[in-house]
Amino acid sequence: MKNVKMLLAGTVAALALAGGTAHAERGTDGDLKILFWQAVSTMNPFLSAGTKEVLASSIVIEPLARTDEKGELVPWLASEIPTVENGGIAKDLLSMTWKLKPDVKWSDGTPFTAEDVIFTWKYCTAPDGGCAQAAQYEGVKNVEAVDPHTVKITFEEPKPYPYSAFVGAQSPIIQAAQFKDCLGAKAPGCTAANFGPIGTGAFMVTDFKPNDVVTFKANPNYRDAAKPAFASITLKGGGDAASAARAVLETGEYDYAWNAQVEPEVLETMMAAGKGRLEISFGTQTERINLNWTNPDPALGAKRSTKEAGPHPALKDPAVRRALSLAIDRDIIVEAGYGKSGKPTCNIVPAPEAVASTKNDSWCLKADVEGANKLLDDAGWVKGGDGIRAKDGVKLNFLYSTSTNSVRQATQELVKSMWAEIGVGAELRNASASVFFGGDPASPDTFQKFYADVLMYTNNFDGTDPEKYLAEWLCDKMPGPSNGWQGQNIPRYCNPEFDKLVGTLSKTAEPEKRAELAKQLNDMLTEEGAHIPLVHRGDQSSFAVTLEGIKMNSWDSQVWNIADWYRKK
Repeated sequence: MKNVKMLLAGTVAALALAGGTAHAERGTDGDLKILFWQAVSTMNPFLSAGTKEVLASSIVIEPLARTDEKGELVPWLASEIPTVENGGIAKDLLSMTWKLKPDVKWSDGTPFTAEDVIFTWKYCTAPDGGCAQAAQYEGVKNVEAVDPHTVKITFEEPKPYPYSAFVGAQSPIIQAAQFKDCLGAKAPGCTAANFGPIGTGAFMVTDFKPNDVVTFKANPNYRDAAKPAFASITLKGGGDAASAARAVLETGEYDYAWNAQVEPEVLETMMAAGKGRLEISFGTQTERINLNWTNPDPALGAKRSTKEAGPHPALKDPAVRRALSLAIDRDIIVEAGYGKSGKPTCNIVPAPEAVASTKNDSWCLKADVEGANKLLDDAGWVKGGDGIRAKDGVKLNFLYSTSTNSVRQATQELVKSMWAEIGVGAELRNASASVFFGGDPASPDTFQKFYADVLMYTNNFDGTDPEKYLAEWLCDKMPGPSNGWQGQNIPRYCNPEFDKLVGTLSKTAEPEKRAELAKQLNDMLTEEGAHIPLVHRGDQSSFAVTLEGIKMNSWDSQVWNIADWYRKK
């Protein structure tokens, strides 16, 4: 019954998107000016797990299905959502069949077919490919064409929740003809394809300057002849969050600025100009501090921050990991940097409500400096003359890295002062967000490399089911040289019991049991200190008062329905 309701809801939503928006004819609203203060480094989301790349690429390339602003699954390049009831999912849960929309074309005018879907799976699972979204294809045994517009996915074992591969902005379809020579280790070198993917979306790339500007024009072969209303898009990158928000809210130079991670009082001043508005929606985004479970010592050379480096000399101690979390006052961090767009959290999976755990709130949600000091005392970490604790020649003095942003730098300073109260030192470092989230395997400053002791950033997952997201912490998902530093397990956390429980989740059908398993997995990550969750962040972006058609979506891409955006006359 639940799947039937989902199907009906998806059908209604799809009809609304297809014909319910009153905007101008294609291309008559001129240029849409977008500002990403974290500049885009590639238009291929399989080569970067950064949100900015996922969002930018979703303007061009699309999945078979999306999750809408209400958290409901809706068909996109597919004509319907497969369910057991409609025959799209086998009763034994070992396969699912997607029916593709028959009239979809790539922007070059060639037909979109099942072969493109099959190729995308092969691309992301190719040996030595280092696909940043590999977790989306966990458990997929085979993808085959039943006919040119029908795709069958076979799973290695029964998969009660199969909406992962090819669903959401993190798992779009790429064109087989364009990427055919880009499999495996060749993937990063396909510059033309990575910078200008041919897509099925409402817009197509006309020029790409890495970490600077991306320009788009309306796709002449888009499946809805009346859309998009805008003739072109100019997506400028760089600067900082405050200047980006100001360019929309105060000066009106831009129509949309993503990610207004700016102090609340600063935003209030900007809003007074009346040029723009803020939109906030809460999904699954958590600002966290990752703890490096491997040794990042530069002296280790190529083994640095890999499992071959061995455990972190200080963070291997559970008492240290727990004390670092206990010392942090999350309420202060939210008040200073997030206001209405943040809530203190102890969860890496903070939403939806059905899977949000409260188990760790009792010990982690409120700061306990006294308890943290006692933990370290009992574990034999002794303060030296400089106030920093040490044990067996190892000092609790950590390199603390993040991306460049005023809220993040303020958070770093707050955390540093909080850790000082328990005898822990912190050397603060930040890197340009364009580099930090860029995914360049040659750069030492990407978050995937994790050449630091602790690392702070945020991310989230598509949709409302956390299975594929929790699979990112599997032992075999660690970034390293062998996969081009593209694994999703950033902390290098590895627990066979966690892996086993993820496997159990993948086989569990009942919603209540799935929710309990998701909570257990979430709790393991927090209790064992794979990371320190800080803030359940709302997506907060700024829009010009003249921009209409936006449906703020925290379950997919913010620009998921950009084909429906238009300028109010």
